Amino acid sequence: MPNLNLLNMDKRVVITGMGVVSCIGNDVKSFWDSLVNGRCGIDFISEFPTDRLEVKIGGKIRNFDPESYGIAKPFIRKQDPFTIYAMAAAIQAMDDSGLDASEDNGNISPDRLATYMSSGMGGFQSIYQECVKMNEDDSGQWISPNFVPTMIPNAAAGQIAMHFNAQGPSICITAACATSTHSIGEAYRLIRHSYADAAIAGGSEACTIPIGLASFANSRALSRSDNPKYASLPFNANRGGFVMADGAAVLILEEYEHAIRRGADIYAEIVGYGSTCDAFHITAPRPDASTQARCISQAMAEAGFDPGKDSVYINAHGTGTRLNDSTETLAFKKAFGDFAGKLHISSTKSMHGHMLGGTGAAEAIATVLALRNGTVPPTINLDVPDPECDLDYTPCTAKKAELTLGLSDSFGFGGHNACIAIRKI
Repeated sequence: MPNLNLLNMDKRVVITGMGVVSCIGNDVKSFWDSLVNGRCGIDFISEFPTDRLEVKIGGKIRNFDPESYGIAKPFIRKQDPFTIYAMAAAIQAMDDSGLDASEDNGNISPDRLATYMSSGMGGFQSIYQECVKMNEDDSGQWISPNFVPTMIPNAAAGQIAMHFNAQGPSICITAACATSTHSIGEAYRLIRHSYADAAIAGGSEACTIPIGLASFANSRALSRSDNPKYASLPFNANRGGFVMADGAAVLILEEYEHAIRRGADIYAEIVGYGSTCDAFHITAPRPDASTQARCISQAMAEAGFDPGKDSVYINAHGTGTRLNDSTETLAFKKAFGDFAGKLHISSTKSMHGHMLGGTGAAEAIATVLALRNGTVPPTINLDVPDPECDLDYTPCTAKKAELTLGLSDSFGFGGHNACIAIRKI
């Protein structure tokens, strides 16, 4: 039983491990190397026919061998790709952190290790495949008995918890494109208020399949560019929509004293979290940016932002849609006032595309590494800046900067807004 006298006391929360699977790298080192060198992972889709599809590009995961992470073949055969990606990222992050919740030789009690692994869509590929079967034979006899446990969005959280013997809270948050930023933020609060000592937190998505492309294309949300390397164009006057991508990212959050006692390598400290809802429209952002700005301000205030001392990097949501980028710019101006012109901002979606429920965690990793390395990753292809997006969005090439505070914000369909603040340590 936890000591009830300690509950709700504010604890410091640090990041001690990270893992990622993406179209620009299937580990943290290659992911960061691609970001700082401006390499784009978006390409033509070759995994399935696209002749009749309006959109033919995406950020597909390539050169990915799940067995190389120690994932067993039976697991690979039975699970949806979103769970496999999530497991690969979680294994990387847990190995990186050195946390061990095993019953005999562990360095964390199993009931104090939480799992906040989320997805916006869950097993979309499994849903698609089984619906095709049902359409072909409506008796249902060919539907997989594993269909439900592979398609539910919490499948990854459950599988990861079992793999690492994490017996603390296991939560799957579904909040569209803000999903994994919310997962990190809520895990941060869990540890901060002493309900857990550590958490496996992040998100995963594998939606770049025919029905996914068709549905987002028909909603006019996707770029129709026939040049995959010039398609994801955040804050660019030429932007025409986002580019779908697959991937997963996981961060290990840990109570500071717990991490110090076991000699963990600490990447950075999470110091703030904001969460609001537009309550306006199911897909369009609130045009006055008031709720988005309030979300950012909440995280910034909790972080103890000091305009006289802090040098701030923001990994923007920056989708490359017409409405998001101008509204997000307005949100930054409302949240920061005169300081907005001093912000270092970029959208790494220009390189890795939009991983939907997995993108916030991947961008949180990018934010951590920007602080740790004193380097602002670029917004590539920002060759024609939109006059309405007139802040420093780090066009085309990375820039060195002595950063002290990082923000990563995410805005999702349904009006979900999330922002986390990370401080260099």
